[in-house]
Amino acid sequence: MPYVNIRITRDGATAEQKASLIKGTTQLLVDVLGKNPQTTVVVIDEVDTDTWGIGGETVTSRKQQGK
Repeated sequence: MPYVNIRITRDGATAEQKASLIKGTTQLLVDVLGKNPQTTVVVIDEVDTDTWGIGGETVTSRKQQGK
């Protein structure tokens, strides 16, 4: 039973986009590894940009600076 965890920042991914990620990830595991889609689990964690850091800065700060 494959388990895939996708982490994205909480800044506007729509329900449709998240559903597409789940469907596409499941299909990728079917196509590449021959996994059963009925037992494939995909979880999307949305992380606040204040708690996600890159290069010593929060994503919130980086966005404000235009990075």
